Amino acid sequence: MPIEVLGVEHIDLTVNDIGRSRAFYDKVLGELGFRKFERDDYLNWSNALMTIAIREASGVHRDAQFDRYRVGLHHLALRARSRDDVDAFHNFLLHEKITVLDSPAEYPHYGENYYAVFFADPDGMKLEVVHHPWGYWRKVQTEGRDARARYEIKK
Repeated sequence: MPIEVLGVEHIDLTVNDIGRSRAFYDKVLGELGFRKFERDDYLNWSNALMTIAIREASGVHRDAQFDRYRVGLHHLALRARSRDDVDAFHNFLLHEKITVLDSPAEYPHYGENYYAVFFADPDGMKLEVVHHPWGYWRKVQTEGRDARARYEIKK
């Protein structure tokens, strides 16, 4: 019997300028209901399900440009309860003048009823707020197939 993973516990992101990123993530994660916790060596925001933290890049890694097609993080997607929440968050992004990469829309190539907005942090990391109906992935796992033609579940 495999060990069941219940979800993501935490994600640490490395940033170029901790002050600039702190201001950005305070706004964005605050709007999404996260609370900030701060220590000298660790800055994180948590909700009941997960923690997102930032750390400043060091040494030769300072001032590196983010490239989601290099090894490492491609993007971070956070699930919203409804499409209306995605739309409300998009309005927040526009009000705060945060870079919107792709406006709210359905993205059927990511799954049936997949509705998301994509935006960027100060270092250009791609972030997403998405509503995807609850139970979609459980159904995929149970049936052993994903409705998207390009995917097949291997057992």
